[in-house]
Amino acid sequence: MARLTPGTQNDRDAAVAAASAASGRPDPEFDARLDDVFPVLHGLFLQLYGEREDGQEALADVIAAAAASWRDRPADLKALDRRRLADPYWFLSEKMLGGVCYVDRYAGSLRGIRDRIPYFQELGLTYLHLMPLFDSPEGNNDGGYAVSSYRAVDDRLGTMEDLAALSAELRGAGISLVVDFIFNHTSNEHEWAQKAIAGVPGYEDFYLIFPDRTMPDLYEQTVREIFPDDHPGAFVQLPDGRWIWATFYHFQWDLNYANPAVFRAMAGEMLFLANQGVEVLRMDAVAFIWKRLGTTCESLPEAHLLLQAFNQVLALGAPSVLFKSEAIVHPDEVITYISPDECQLSYNPLQMALGWEALATRDGRLLQKALDERHALPAGTAWVNYVRSHDDIGWTFADEDAATLGIDGYSHRRFLNDFYVGRFDGTFSRGVPFQENPKTGDARVAGTTASLAGVEAGDPGGEDRVILAHALALSTGGIPLLYLGDELGQLNDHSYLDDPAHAGDSRWVHRPAADAAAFAARHDTATVAGRIHARLTALIAARRRTPEFAGNPLTPFHTPHPSVVGFQRVGAGVVLVLANVGDDAVTVGRETLSGFEATAIDVVTDAAVDLTDGLELAPHGVRWLRVQRQRMQ
Repeated sequence: MARLTPGTQNDRDAAVAAASAASGRPDPEFDARLDDVFPVLHGLFLQLYGEREDGQEALADVIAAAAASWRDRPADLKALDRRRLADPYWFLSEKMLGGVCYVDRYAGSLRGIRDRIPYFQELGLTYLHLMPLFDSPEGNNDGGYAVSSYRAVDDRLGTMEDLAALSAELRGAGISLVVDFIFNHTSNEHEWAQKAIAGVPGYEDFYLIFPDRTMPDLYEQTVREIFPDDHPGAFVQLPDGRWIWATFYHFQWDLNYANPAVFRAMAGEMLFLANQGVEVLRMDAVAFIWKRLGTTCESLPEAHLLLQAFNQVLALGAPSVLFKSEAIVHPDEVITYISPDECQLSYNPLQMALGWEALATRDGRLLQKALDERHALPAGTAWVNYVRSHDDIGWTFADEDAATLGIDGYSHRRFLNDFYVGRFDGTFSRGVPFQENPKTGDARVAGTTASLAGVEAGDPGGEDRVILAHALALSTGGIPLLYLGDELGQLNDHSYLDDPAHAGDSRWVHRPAADAAAFAARHDTATVAGRIHARLTALIAARRRTPEFAGNPLTPFHTPHPSVVGFQRVGAGVVLVLANVGDDAVTVGRETLSGFEATAIDVVTDAAVDLTDGLELAPHGVRWLRVQRQRMQ
C-alpha cells in the first residue's frame, strides 16, 4: 500500500496499470478521457484520502472499475454518451417534461410501466423518474429508500433485466430513465451491513459503529434529530450493545465515506446502474454524506468533494449520466450543490414550498422574492421544478427573506402547517401532518396536489390552484416534474392506514394507486380528471412550442398587486408570465405594462390580447403572453 502523492506520475502509473488490467485491451476513447479526468480525480482523492496509507491503491481500484465498466458498456449507450458529449445541455430544452411514480402503485410492475409508454408520449414526457425499486426489507422500508442491494430489483416489480429492457424502450421513445441513488446509507440487511457488524475483514469500517455511547453522545450534541417518531438522536443500538449511525430510520445505516473502500464500492454501483441505461441519478440526502465531530454533519466541504469525485468516475465510464441533487436544506446550502462538476440538476424545494405558501396567504411576495433573488444558477445546470413529490412538504424558506416582509419564520411555519392540515379556520386544504415533533412544534405536510389545493374540499378555486401551481413549474425554467396522477386530480388515499407497513408514515396518503377510472375519463371534461388533464396538457403543449421557456434564467416583472407573481422569459422573443395567487380578480394596469406594445399573443390559445386597458387576471389565474417591448421613440 502507498499514500497518494502531490505529484501525479506514480499514482497515474498505478492507475493506468490497473485500468489496463481491468479493460483487457487498449481503448483510445477511454484513454483520452483519462487524460482529462485523472488530474482532477487525483486532486480530489488527495483532499479526501491523502492521509490514508491505502490512498493510491483506492484510486487505482476506482480507475480500474471505470475501465472495466466502459469495456462492458452496451454499444447503444456508448453512442448515447457521444451524442450527449456533443450536446451537453440537452436537458435545458423547452421540450423537457419529467414524470415520477412508484412502479407498483402506478403500473404494478416494470412490464406495466412499459405498457404505459404510449401514454407517456401522449403526455409529452422526456424524463421518467421511477421511485426506489431496488431490493429492500419487507414491511416498512421508507418507501424503498432502505436498499438491500443496488444490483437487484424488488422481485415484486421485476428483474434487473426488465429494468434494462425498459430503459432501452424508453430511450427509443425519447424518454430518459431516472432512478434514485440512495448513497448516504444502506438498509441493515445489505450484505455490506451484515458483514460490517460481523467484523468481516474489509467491511468493519464501512459504517460508523461505536462500542458504547461515548462518541454517539458527543456527535449528538451538534447533529439534528431527523425522525424522532422512529428513534431519538442519530444512533441506534445493535443487539450486541454497540451503537451504529442511523440518521434517518433505524434500519437505514449511514455509510462511512472516510473509508475509500466505501467510495470504490459505491462508484461500482453507480457504474453498474449506468450500464443498465439509467441516464440520471437522483442523489439522495446529499447533505448528510460526511461526518465530522463538533459539526452538524450536514453540507460539510467533503460532501462536495465526494460528489465531484463521483462525477469524474462517471465521466470516465458513463459520460452521459447526470446527477440530480436532493438537498432539503436552507436555500443558501441548496445552491452549493448545483454546478456542472457536482449536480447538474437539482430539485427546487424553495419554489415548491413558496408556491404553497403563496396559495395559503393569497400573497405572492415571498415567492416573488425567491424568483428575483434565488432562482439564478450556474451555466449548464437546471432546476427541477415540482409542485409536490413523493415526500413531505417542509417550509424551507429563509427566515431572513421572510423578515424583510415583516414575517416571523417560526410562527409562519406553524400557520402553514395548521392551514394545510385543516386546523386553520376557512382552509381549503385537506393535507395531513407528517413527523410532528411535540418538543419543537415542527412538522411537515403530506397530501396530493388536488387535496392540498382544495379539490377534495370542493372549494371552487381548487382546480384553478392545481393548474396555477403547475403553470409556475412549467414556466420558471429548467425541467418541470409532474407526479403522475396529479394530472388527473387524484385525491388523498387514506387506505394506507390499513397497511401495517405504511400506517406509521402519513406520506403514503399522497402515494395513491393509479386511478383507472380517472385515467379513462381524462378526455371527458365533464369530470374533474378530464378538466384538469385538458388544461394541464394544453399548458404542456404550449411550453413545447415556446423556445423562450428553454434554459433556466428569468427576468423579474413586478406589479403593484401583492397577489401577482410576475417574470419574463427572454429568448428570441419575450414571454411575460403573470400569476394571481389571490381569491379575487385583479387588473394589471396599462401603466405597469407600458414597456410593452399594446398587442400581445396568448401562448396557450394563440389568441391576440389587447393590453390597451391593462390585463385582468382571474382569481388563481395565470397568463403566458408573448409581448413586444416598446420601441424607443
